[in-house]
Amino acid sequence: QVQLVESGGGLVQPGGSLRLSCAASGRTLDDYIMGWFRQAPGKEREFVAHIVYSSSITYYVNSVKGRFTASRDNARNTVYLQMNSLKQEDTAVYFCAARRRGESKYSYWGQGTQVTVSS
Repeated sequence: QVQLVESGGGLVQPGGSLRLSCAASGRTLDDYIMGWFRQAPGKEREFVAHIVYSSSITYYVNSVKGRFTASRDNARNTVYLQMNSLKQEDTAVYFCAARRRGESKYSYWGQGTQVTVSS
């Protein structure tokens, strides 16, 4: 079992930055791919980015590429999502999730953290 707890959300003006954290417990993340998802009001949850924990290889959807950066801290068993140049359309609840390498399904999810971009 992997428990995930997100933090770092909040209210920020357009063009601002936030860093989300996702702290994992229960086991180390060496065998996992950590994903970031978001869900805006009235919309379906969408994939944003992932990081292969063991190698730090990352992938981003086009809408956030160049603005968001996923990273990890081995010592803290934590992954991060640095979000820069935020736009109003980035407003959503952000979730982190974990899936084992070789599997397609994300089996573990955090509770989510609200990000609101507004002037």
